[in-house]
Order: sequence, then structure tokens, then C-alpha cells
Amino acid sequence: MQSNKQPVGQPAIGPNTIMSRQTTTTSSRRTILSVDLGRTSTKACVSRNPNEVVFIPSNVAQLTVEKARGGGFESENTDPLLDLWLEYRGDGFAIGQLAADFGANLFGGNDTESPSKVNDALIKIFACAGYFQMKGDVDLILGLPFYSQEQFEREKEQIISLLMGPHVLLFRANQITIDIKSVRVMPEGYGSLIWCEAQKSKETPNFADLSVAIVDVGHQTTDFLTVDRFRFARGVSQSEVFAMSKFYEEVATKIEGADSQSLYLLEAVHRPAGQRFYRPRGSAKPVNLDEIVPELRKKFAQELSSRLVEWLPERVTDVVLTGGGGEFFWEDLQPLLKQAQLRAHLAQPARKANALGQFVYGEAQLVKR
Repeated sequence: MQSNKQPVGQPAIGPNTIMSRQTTTTSSRRTILSVDLGRTSTKACVSRNPNEVVFIPSNVAQLTVEKARGGGFESENTDPLLDLWLEYRGDGFAIGQLAADFGANLFGGNDTESPSKVNDALIKIFACAGYFQMKGDVDLILGLPFYSQEQFEREKEQIISLLMGPHVLLFRANQITIDIKSVRVMPEGYGSLIWCEAQKSKETPNFADLSVAIVDVGHQTTDFLTVDRFRFARGVSQSEVFAMSKFYEEVATKIEGADSQSLYLLEAVHRPAGQRFYRPRGSAKPVNLDEIVPELRKKFAQELSSRLVEWLPERVTDVVLTGGGGEFFWEDLQPLLKQAQLRAHLAQPARKANALGQFVYGEAQLVKR
């Protein structure tokens, strides 16, 4: 899970370290950036404060430098999330809603087939660094799907090679110089368990004594991880390309003219009942998704539960649901898991838990130096 050759099966962090470590003089001298490379949005933080986690839509579009600089007339007081662009090595890039306006989908450019999150990772991380106005030395922590140990190790080495070292870029016309001193990569979803342990209360068990299944329902993948007493069980963990993107596609098929990758459709799906209205481009009247979402959600949750139970190792006693999809399907999955006599837990806040847990991990690693 680190930038050296340590096997992925080694313990990521000790629970005592998680609980006791809040601030250190070591981490105060270095900047930790935790990035959850989600397909709906990139979640990033530079502290363990949930209110400070930033969400950046995952769209990335490569532009000419001249086209990227077209936003240079914007006021300095403008929220950068509304107009994210940068320049790097002679190329321009739009990120988030601006990239969507230029036609980029959530998979970046026009590529929807490649499952690799290494694509566009550099630009997404630069966007996070620019947003947080970072400079100087940076320690980076992120997660990647665990399709297999071989692919995870290969993509880990690729992303470490891509990110390590000094970088100079222009973020919204302002020069930024950062030197990424370390890159630590963990299986996607593992950060949520670290965060749950760090936030331990009377209602939560001691995960350090249990075999736990982490189910991270994201946009592109659902990550099924087994962790035995905080030791990642790489032989029985896996990521499946069955997640919220499939659900959005099912919703879109029910609406004439709907785009399953529309940021506004995704936002509408996750609103509370009574507020789920979505107007497809070219339509004069919004659609009430309350007539569509509940039944599809119930059906999708049953399929997700079947996949979970089919995969679930016998020794697992507790299941931690996380990610935007974990929170979305929580009410439907909870009774199904209860029937299997499994204790179910929802990471809170579910969409931020991976980034926050990764940050806690990064803090602990700096203490060891």
C-alpha cells in the first residue's frame, strides 16, 4: 500500500495509531493530500475535517492552451469549482462542469471502455492541488480498484511513476510548483474502514478484532474487500464493474432524451423524495423521478445483494457499506444483510469516508518516519 515494494497484503495501519494520533509536528511540516478518484467526482482533503472535503466532478477535457485560457477574464473571487482549468507541459485542460460543457464524459474524453483510473489521474490531482493552493512538498494518498492483485500492482506502479517528483503547472493562470515526495496507494474502499475505526463510538464494534467486508458502491465499480483484523485479505477481495453507472443507465432508459452521464441527472437521482426532478436537454418539462427511482432501486439492491452474498467469505461477520451507492442503497440492503445474520454498518459520511480514512492513514505513516 506504499510507494515502496511492500506487499499489498501487509497491514495498512494499526488501530491504536488510528485512535491515538490526531496531530503531530511531523505532519505539520508536510502537506498531506488524500484523493479518492471517483468516477462521479474526485473527493479530496488536506485534513480530517469532513466539512473540508472537496468534490470535483470527474470530467476532464484536453484543450488548446488558448481555449483553456479563455476563462482568464473571470473574477478572482469566482468559485474555482465553477470554472476549473489548468495548463501543464504546453496543454490545456478543463475539469469538472467546464469539461462537461466541452463534451467530456465522466470517464474523461470519449473513452468509456477502459476501466483504469490511472487515465487522467495526474490532471485530477493537479486540480485538487490547485484548489487547495498547495505548494512545496506533498505526500499523496489515493485508492485504486482491486480487480486483481496483478492489475492493482501494475496500476499502482504506473500511477506512482506518473506522480512522483516535482511538477510546475498553471492553475487558472496562477503558477503552482509542487514536489510529490511520496505516493501511497491502497485498495479502493479500505479508507472507509480506517475512518470508521478512527470515529469509533459505542455503537460500532472493534473492527480490529473482526473479519470485515467492505462494500464500496461507486460509479464505475463495486469494491468487495475482506479485511481480517485490519489485514487486507488480497486473495478474496475483488472489484466488479457493476455499480451506480448501471443504475443511472436504467433510469435514463425510462426518460426520453436522458443522458445517463448528465451531472444533473445524477444529482436529481440522489435528492430526497419530492425533490427528484430532472429536465433532459431539449425537453420543455421536467420528469418526476419519484415515479422511476424507488422501484428500480429496490430491484438493483436485490441484484447487488445477490452478488455480495455470492462473494462473501464465510468468516465475515460485519459488512461496512460505503460510497455514494452504499448510502443510496443502505435502506434496501440493510434488511437483506440482516437476513443473512450479518451486522451492517454505514460509513459516515459515506461519500467522504474513503478520502478521510486515507488522510488518517497518511498522518500515521508520517509519524513512523
